[in-house]
Amino acid sequence: MTTVSNGVNVQALLDAREALKDAPDAARFVWRASSTWRNGVHSTTTVKEFFGLGEERSHRSEAVFDADHPEVFAAGDNGITPIEYLLVGLASCLTAGVASVAQNRGIQLRSVEARLEGTHDIRGILGADSDVRNGFDDIKVTFEIDADASRQDIEALVAQSQKRSAVFDALTNPTNVTVEVA
Repeated sequence: MTTVSNGVNVQALLDAREALKDAPDAARFVWRASSTWRNGVHSTTTVKEFFGLGEERSHRSEAVFDADHPEVFAAGDNGITPIEYLLVGLASCLTAGVASVAQNRGIQLRSVEARLEGTHDIRGILGADSDVRNGFDDIKVTFEIDADASRQDIEALVAQSQKRSAVFDALTNPTNVTVEVA
């Protein structure tokens, strides 16, 4: 029997799932980000601390993300647009899911590439047409996967990844968002 190695510790994930079945409070995580305005529409967001498994935690290192708008919007183009970060989150979440599910199902991956396109009518955010929504109209994800598996098995990997993706869920289901001034 060939050992599959996609770099995912599936046993740890299965053990966590089993342990958290009887500890729902420990399964409640709070992810955090802090954004600082720089100039124009440029901001820098940092991610370091989070709460999980009943206590405060932090990543090994702080991650820093610059967001801006391109020059065609009369901006400095110091980073990708905030809406593009949604594509980054969705792409990385679905891709991680493919690797995890493949490892669990004994499928060796050789390569996985996800290409995403989000269509967006910017008249909404500009206030040019109140009938146009501010966010994406549509997002298309196309996977190219080379693996020791049939097309049907690869499609099942993608379907399971989509089913378990936190980002896919957040984008396709209503999420309560509260905005306040401190």
